[in-house]
Amino acid sequence: MKITFVGATHEVTGSCYFLEAAGKKFLVDFGMEQGPDNFENIPIPVPASELDFVLLTHAHIDHSGKLPVLYAEGFRGNIYTTYATVDLCEIMLRDSAHIQMFEAEWRNRKGQRSGKEPVQPLYDMNDAQGAISHLVGCPYQQILELADGIQVRFVDAGHLLGSASIELWLKEDDVERKIVFSGDIGNKNQPLIKNPTYLQSADYVVMESTYGDRSHGPRVSYEEELAKVIQRTFDRGGNVVIPSFAVGRTQEMLYFIRKIKADHMIQGHDGFPVFVDSPLAVGATTIFNEHHKDCFDEEAMELVNKGINPITFPGLKLSITSEESKSINFDDRPKVIISASGMCDAGRIKHHLKHNLWRPECTVLFVGYQAIGTPGRALVEGVKEIKLFGEEIQVNAEIKVLPGVSGHADNEGLMEWAGAFAEKPKQVFVCHGEDTSCQVLTGRLEDELHYTAMAPYSGTIYDLKEAAFISCPEGVVIRKQETKPQSKSSSVYQRLVAAGQRLLTVIRHNEGGANKDLAKLTSQINNLCDKWDR
Repeated sequence: MKITFVGATHEVTGSCYFLEAAGKKFLVDFGMEQGPDNFENIPIPVPASELDFVLLTHAHIDHSGKLPVLYAEGFRGNIYTTYATVDLCEIMLRDSAHIQMFEAEWRNRKGQRSGKEPVQPLYDMNDAQGAISHLVGCPYQQILELADGIQVRFVDAGHLLGSASIELWLKEDDVERKIVFSGDIGNKNQPLIKNPTYLQSADYVVMESTYGDRSHGPRVSYEEELAKVIQRTFDRGGNVVIPSFAVGRTQEMLYFIRKIKADHMIQGHDGFPVFVDSPLAVGATTIFNEHHKDCFDEEAMELVNKGINPITFPGLKLSITSEESKSINFDDRPKVIISASGMCDAGRIKHHLKHNLWRPECTVLFVGYQAIGTPGRALVEGVKEIKLFGEEIQVNAEIKVLPGVSGHADNEGLMEWAGAFAEKPKQVFVCHGEDTSCQVLTGRLEDELHYTAMAPYSGTIYDLKEAAFISCPEGVVIRKQETKPQSKSSSVYQRLVAAGQRLLTVIRHNEGGANKDLAKLTSQINNLCDKWDR
């Protein structure tokens, strides 16, 4: 009865865990790595054809994106997940295959001229369709027996339509263990979908730490903040360009904009157009509507029961074809453009950035997590120019981050989720976060909840029956980066750094505030610095 950590260890993407129990071998998630690979991942310990089944937490590509690779390598078992995740994976895996094939073709056209060896796509459409054919939908909150000694239950994680935490009961030689995989834990009070379900019991917990070292800051009215950005940009005659994940964040933005339009929060630009430029986002929006009964929260269902679609409105234009996409930038009206990908590293958003980044009247509004090494992260951190399609583009547009908008719980939300267990788990494994994030959260779990916690590297093997490590390697670095586990004092220091980063967020949030309030905040900060500057 063992678990091997394969991916998303000291990194945010590439989620994958390999388990052996009750005579079965299976995975929880098999996601694609996005952005730079900071740490080397081990391969799956057995051939794909020897896997009995896969459990999938949700449809995001960093959790599901390599399932077609399994099929290509001989896997023919079932992939168990929620009903909504099945429907989302049907469009997302096909879209991913299209991207793999397109990029390989593009690289080969360039490589041919320089005599390079042909590049093969990671997988093709047949592989994606093969993986899709093995998806098996499961209901929330129902215990399912997958094999003798293996039971599973999916509970709503509140992160994405169909997202789940997984409760897994394992029995072997009359020894029973329960392990919980958090999946991605949702931010409370998100639009459309329900809050995350808190679990009460587990022997072992594998939990994410995407925002383990930071807070989303004070809660604001998303509609009001978004309306301010739109109003200011339209008054300048510019466009609001929103790089957005096609599944989840795009539908949230539509929810906000519907309310902005319904409440007449934009003055002087009646009927302004909103373009959703992503075939994947259009398909995902349809799936959101189809699963509203199972997944929408009370506020969204109240609108549905009144006959109001919470994610559509007058002026919404859906772009499917490349011709429709290109025509958007020839429309002179001030407009909102929502396009994938959310981190600006692929897709149609790159074309919209090329047409709008250099224009000072425009705004690029970020509404989601930006991984290290992605163009989105570079823009948020203030880069002055960026290369798009081989051309250097000046960054003259206003770069803005919508505060507090995230599909992930922040550090306090993660601690609240972890603290809900009635009895302390034997061991908590902290994954799915950048190096600092997972180390800081590990320290908080130990110091504040008195849990036994650690952040494993890829290749760590743990015996669930004996509650003992079989292998506990350090990270193998691909590029220069500190990899050694931090001491408790270092972990506390990192939390102090995170608090400082939050202070900067609060300061920026108060830009334009009353002079009296700003003077008071300045005095408080200076007094604190005087106290601790020894």
